[in-house]
Amino acid sequence: MQENKNLGYMAALGCYVLWGILPLYWHLMADAEANEILCHRILWSVVFMLIVIVATKRWQTLKKDCLELWQNKKRGAMLVAAAIIISLNWLTYIWAVNHNHVIDTSIGYYINPLVNVLFGVAIFGETLSAPKKLSIALAAVGIFLMTWQIGKLPWVSVALALTFGSYGALKKKLKLDPFTSITLETLLLFPFAFYYVANLTAAGAAHFGPETPTLSLLLAGCGVATAVPLILFSYGANLLPLNVLGFFQYISPSMTLLLGIFFFNEPFGTTQLFTFGFIWLALLVFTVSEWKASHA
Repeated sequence: MQENKNLGYMAALGCYVLWGILPLYWHLMADAEANEILCHRILWSVVFMLIVIVATKRWQTLKKDCLELWQNKKRGAMLVAAAIIISLNWLTYIWAVNHNHVIDTSIGYYINPLVNVLFGVAIFGETLSAPKKLSIALAAVGIFLMTWQIGKLPWVSVALALTFGSYGALKKKLKLDPFTSITLETLLLFPFAFYYVANLTAAGAAHFGPETPTLSLLLAGCGVATAVPLILFSYGANLLPLNVLGFFQYISPSMTLLLGIFFFNEPFGTTQLFTFGFIWLALLVFTVSEWKASHA
């Protein structure tokens, strides 16, 4: 039992650390546009996940899940929606990193747990405790202050939180094997990604080819960079209680914040400090509430 927990800790830590340093990977491919990077991320994720499916002998599970989805059109539609939403999330994230909005991505993933709570109320009929209501209010104040001080809504933060929250809610309703899910989601998007890359190549505007060997290798590595953290997350989620896993989810936005300040040299002044102050306070209230509820 303890051995399983230790494996769970290692898997969760590995997952969130990899997600935390992902901006560095996208930054290495800054010569390519976000659309091209996204399409390669989809293409190579399909290749890598099919290899994983075969290597782990999950082919029968994949076939069974495909049959069930085909028979249940509502679940099939939810899978299509999940694929579209996660692609929007990926596109926003890649664009943000390569357009000097790394700190905004950090805010987005800090407030994501609170967005999940709101979706839990709206979609699954969950009830909100007083501390959780307070934590959502505090985060809302932080976003409002940032909007007021910079004169516009921090759309990157909001888009990332809403898309990933929506994706999580759909996955919860789908109740699909995580390996099957990521394989089918990327497979659904594969024709569009292939068409886009083929057109870029025909126009001589692609960054994948013998002329750019390093960038081509990095683009091909998008599949591994996408799938490995998701696989680790699925193991962590299966081996650890959700309240324990919840503590790990703050690792990646914290690492991203530090990268935004010290590596990407993005401004971090009074505006950002006030915003993060309210969000950190909201997360403190939220986390203590979760911890007390789990030990009640």
